[in-house]
Amino acid sequence: MTRRRRRIVEEPDNHDRWLVSYADFITLLFAFFVVMYALSSVNEGKYRVLSDSLLTAFRSVTVNQQSEQVVVAPFVVPSRPQPPVSRTERKPAEGEGDTVERIRRMGESIRQALEPLTRTGQVNISEGAHGITVEIKASLLFPAGETALQPGAQEPLRVIAQIFSAGDFPVTIEGHTDDVPISTVRFPSNWELSAARASSVVRLFAEAGVDPARLSAVGYADQRPITDNLTEEGRARNRRVTIRLDAMYNDPPPRVPGTIRPDDPIRTLLP
Repeated sequence: MTRRRRRIVEEPDNHDRWLVSYADFITLLFAFFVVMYALSSVNEGKYRVLSDSLLTAFRSVTVNQQSEQVVVAPFVVPSRPQPPVSRTERKPAEGEGDTVERIRRMGESIRQALEPLTRTGQVNISEGAHGITVEIKASLLFPAGETALQPGAQEPLRVIAQIFSAGDFPVTIEGHTDDVPISTVRFPSNWELSAARASSVVRLFAEAGVDPARLSAVGYADQRPITDNLTEEGRARNRRVTIRLDAMYNDPPPRVPGTIRPDDPIRTLLP
């Protein structure tokens, strides 16, 4: 018996089978993005209607123990009546419309009285709708490192005080120094020196007839220079006393602590 050889034919490998898996993956990815787009496209009008319906249902419908819906009328919490708040502002004697004119007259009076000092640059005067500012060099008022006023400095200050005493505006005295440090038993730093100099001028203003309730003293040391301290001339300009008359009407007049005015808004809250 003759053995017949079986011829085995090997088929070549198919290298394109990966396309089937890739096509399935792309199809699934496309379907995923279609679903995501469909979810993101919301009808705004229908969504608003649904939202309003849910809010109305939860506000007016509740469920009792027998799982029955009970319609409850909307409940509005009454708001507590607030007391009327009124702010009492200080009114000028001649009316706020005359403030600019009053300031102009005061500034002109000071400028005429101190004309020799302004001409030499020892005093600088500026005025506006908000008040008057008078800057005086410290060398005209005080000896170096001292707070006692020189005899010749009192007369110009008394002139300013007499002009300011005729009004009812607050007056602030500011003391300024240069950046040269001081360290003595009386004045450990320029802060104490500037505050003491401002206090000396305040005391003279009070003696000259200005209401002490209108006066305040502030010491700024070397923190607010008007020029640099690189030269002696610049340091001399920074050593100064500034007198400010504030003509604003924003704040009510001062009162004694612990007292309540009849028109005070807090009085309406008391029993």
